Amino acid sequence: MWNLLIKKPLTLLLILLIFQNKIMAQSKPKLIYFGDPMCSWCYGFSPEISEAIDSLGEEIDFQLIMGGLRPYNTETMIDLSGFLKNHWEEVSKQTGQPFSYEILKDKKFVYDTEPACRAVVLMRELKPESEFDFFKKIQNQFYLKNKNTNLPETYAELAQEYGYNKIDFAQRFNSDELKERVKKDFTYSQNIGVRSFPTVFLKKGDDLYLIVQGYDKAEAIIQKSRKIIGTKKVKQ
Repeated sequence: MWNLLIKKPLTLLLILLIFQNKIMAQSKPKLIYFGDPMCSWCYGFSPEISEAIDSLGEEIDFQLIMGGLRPYNTETMIDLSGFLKNHWEEVSKQTGQPFSYEILKDKKFVYDTEPACRAVVLMRELKPESEFDFFKKIQNQFYLKNKNTNLPETYAELAQEYGYNKIDFAQRFNSDELKERVKKDFTYSQNIGVRSFPTVFLKKGDDLYLIVQGYDKAEAIIQKSRKIIGTKKVKQ
């Protein structure tokens, strides 16, 4: 046996490296972001959480969970326009994110956030590495371009940018299976006790640490995360 190992040191080294990398991957802390693409504070938060993720880089894994701000809601923009306008103006003031307010005049638009969450879950299944980018593009479609987020074509057109056929994407989007899968995100969020968005946790081992509940700056997210991770790095 020892002769075999001596004759094949590179094979043994390769096995050890693979095993070591697997252990490291399993133990890497995970930043978990609970949000909703139609949550205005999540929209304001996008530049900050994006910067934090980029800065933390290889120190963490990242997971996006659809919390469900107002899933299955039946209120129209006329019902909510006063509340939303004040809310959006405050978000814009605090974060600098631009808003278009024309959609608040749409008497037929129902402010249901389930379709937008469902579209993100579909992108997660089709192309996981593009999920968060797709999430942010939906935010821009709604808050900047005032696209109707209840229509499948709103998401199907975006999906073309990722190489997917519009018709195929729309069919998957409307499937009963996908409607059930997005509910799992909502249920997980509720079970964790998340009631407001954005909310960010850091999972290290079996422990969950609250990093952010509501809007915060990237620097605060980075510092809190690195304190838990145990690194001594600071933002340059």
